[in-house]
Amino acid sequence: MAREIDPIRAKSALAVIKQNPGIVLFAVSPVLVALGVIWWLAGAGWAIAAAILLLIAGAAVVILKR
Repeated sequence: MAREIDPIRAKSALAVIKQNPGIVLFAVSPVLVALGVIWWLAGAGWAIAAAILLLIAGAAVVILKR
C-alpha cells in the first residue's frame, strides 16, 4: 500500500511558504551553512552530493513518517 501525503497539509505548508518565506529560510539555514562548510572544505562536488543525499533523506522521512 502506497503512502500518500495528506493534500490538506500539503496545501497548508505551501501557503505558509508563500506567505512567510523567511520562516523557511530560517528553518533550512543550518543545512545551508553545513553545505557551505562542505563546499569550502571539500569542494563543490561534495557539497552537491551532500545536497542530493539530504534531499533524498528528507523525502524518505516525509514519505515513511507515520
